[in-house]
Amino acid sequence: MEISEIMTGQVNSICDDEPVIAAARLMKQRNIGSIPVRDDKGKLKGILTDRDIVLRCVAPGASAQELRVGEIMSRNLETVSPHDDANRVAERMSERQVRRLPVTDDGVLIGIVALADMARCRSCDMEAGEALSGISENFRRK
Repeated sequence: MEISEIMTGQVNSICDDEPVIAAARLMKQRNIGSIPVRDDKGKLKGILTDRDIVLRCVAPGASAQELRVGEIMSRNLETVSPHDDANRVAERMSERQVRRLPVTDDGVLIGIVALADMARCRSCDMEAGEALSGISENFRRK
């Protein structure tokens, strides 16, 4: 099964030149802890997490109104293609210990695949399911 069959296509994202305060408000409104960051053409540039906001904006005393999302986002981003095999993506998620991965097509954000999507995947094999459960256990322990 391809990731495009199970990914979430409606993804909240924010432009890299937006102020951090706009991202924080969007994250609060949508009850999400991270948000993909794109440029004005839709190309994925990074991801902004609540941790990025705390460590790179709040803790140093920077202004969330003046600081731009692109200045504090995480850039080392793992992505998948809509044509990637769901079982292989599950293995990558387990290896990297991540709960969600952006789905891109020629660098443009088109969706996101999360642990919940994988859990609903009826054709994902048991090995991938076991690998994903390991991710959840690590998060519960912290």
